[in-house]
Amino acid sequence: MKSGLKFGQENPYEVIVCGAGHAGCEAALAATRMGADTLMLTGNIDTVAQMSCNPAIGGQAKGQIVREIDALGGAMAMNTDTTAIQFRLLNTSKGPAVQAPRAQCDKKAYQFRMKHLLEVQDGLTLFQAMVEGLIFKNDKVVGVKTSFGIEFYGQTVVVTTGTFLRGLMHIGQKKSEGGRLGDHTAKGLSASFLEAGIKLERLKTGTPPRLLGNSMDFSKMEEQPGDKKPTLFAFHDTHAREAEELFHVEHPDQKLAGWKPGENQVSCWMTHTSEDTEEIVRDNLHLSPMYSGEIESTGPRYCPSIEDKYVRFADKERHKLYLEPEGRNTDEWYINGLSTCLPFEVQDTMLRTIPGLENVLMLRPAYAVEYDFAPPTQLYPNLESKKIENLFFAGQINGTSGYEEAGCQGLLAGANAVLKIRAQEPLVIARDEAYMGVLVDDLVTKGTREPYRMFTSRAEHRLSLNHASAETRLFPYAKRLGLLPSDRLQRVAEKVNAVNTWTECLETKRVKGSTYAEVVRRGEDPSQWPDGFGQQGDSVKEQVLYQIRYQGYIQREKKTAAKFKDLEKIRISTNFDYAGLPGLRKESAQKLTDIRPRNLAQASRVSGVNPADISVLMVALAASNQK
Repeated sequence: MKSGLKFGQENPYEVIVCGAGHAGCEAALAATRMGADTLMLTGNIDTVAQMSCNPAIGGQAKGQIVREIDALGGAMAMNTDTTAIQFRLLNTSKGPAVQAPRAQCDKKAYQFRMKHLLEVQDGLTLFQAMVEGLIFKNDKVVGVKTSFGIEFYGQTVVVTTGTFLRGLMHIGQKKSEGGRLGDHTAKGLSASFLEAGIKLERLKTGTPPRLLGNSMDFSKMEEQPGDKKPTLFAFHDTHAREAEELFHVEHPDQKLAGWKPGENQVSCWMTHTSEDTEEIVRDNLHLSPMYSGEIESTGPRYCPSIEDKYVRFADKERHKLYLEPEGRNTDEWYINGLSTCLPFEVQDTMLRTIPGLENVLMLRPAYAVEYDFAPPTQLYPNLESKKIENLFFAGQINGTSGYEEAGCQGLLAGANAVLKIRAQEPLVIARDEAYMGVLVDDLVTKGTREPYRMFTSRAEHRLSLNHASAETRLFPYAKRLGLLPSDRLQRVAEKVNAVNTWTECLETKRVKGSTYAEVVRRGEDPSQWPDGFGQQGDSVKEQVLYQIRYQGYIQREKKTAAKFKDLEKIRISTNFDYAGLPGLRKESAQKLTDIRPRNLAQASRVSGVNPADISVLMVALAASNQK
């Protein structure tokens, strides 16, 4: 049974989550699953888990992140599987290390299902109120102020405000306040951060128009069907055994939204820009806020607007565009690849120059949005603020883009908020253990000047981070933190044991003069597998064969990672005096002072710090440890 709202300094929540986007949802669920009394505040309870841009989950490296979220008990993977309307495995022409699942979701079904999960989660209180400021005491956050004049107190606060901090939307020369079309903006919270000494900067993102499906001519487009055998995000072999259990909620007469994963997939469609499209864009560049000087913030490099495409890639004759449905029970479509902030009239004319869209009706115009973010080098690796104790940040406020990057940060921040309360070791995942470890390390060590997007190329140990191994890779953390229910934890333990046992078996057991592993590495198929291996689940067999097939490469990666582990053992005090260190360049001393790396390995990754600086630092640390 849930209790009512709690007020007063004498009766604080353990965790307060500000924001109910993808980061906020995972933060709140992680905290409550670890047993923390959690309050979740949002400015609009009807837009919980809203997919503000494309209702798609996954993609290169992003799909791996979603599977890692599932491995740590997060909700994004299962929520995607049960509300997806198309599944596709990307990079199938390449090796399995960089293959990644992607799914087009039903926008509203995804949102409603996640909201329902939050509503019935034990230990979680969901309440609609705009957070307007933080309450500080002795350089610690102790609560939040809301638009209703109500103050809530908490031992920790997790901020997941997305694009809503002083959000300003642009459509041509027209400006309006808001973090999303038709929604609000948050002003007071930015002032509260600045008051606390937290630095804020501005970023920009954008979204394309939304179109009416029955006004489009699909005969002029190329069909993009889903995979006949879908690659799901959740590890269903360790989740509920029966399909119907996926929709069961422990409350009378309540069932979650959704359907059987992979059921009744729909197609997307591909078209392209034309010469007329280019002419219209170029003739109207002066009306785009990005090129008129109205927008000075940096936008996402890897998701450029149509204006940027024609300016930066002038040699391209045309650009591909993808028409993607927003749901099963709507005829609203998303046009992927046509992000813009040109005036509405220009957008309308431009759309009609695209094959298949000659008579299209626009339902919503494209727009750009500028918003505040807090450069993430102001955070410790557990996503806690260096300025204000017990204050955690996750999602776009840290300069990232994408639902997946936000979701994994939310999960880590929520878990770390609970660990901070319990005075336990923080959850910091290494770069060789998960993509989410790469992401957080990049953010807190290097920072970002543009919306950060995860790619497989960012991970130097990506061969060990294939999407299918996420559950076995992260099992030690899931077990330590109690993020998984006991029955699933047991099934994961059995899987880990099976993978290890069968990998060892195939490396030693012989057939026709060679071990089974040697046969596999030669690209041959053994005529008969050892007794019992064929009866293992697909997930186990897939992992065993992957480990065997790429054994040499994986071992090489492990040796490289081990060298960095030695550097990670050399700890650096948070109050180490870099400025007073002889032989260390002033630039490096300043950057190390700002970042405050926790060990020598992290120090070596700070932008602008070279190997000579690390050698100086290593000698100094060795000398100080001998005193």
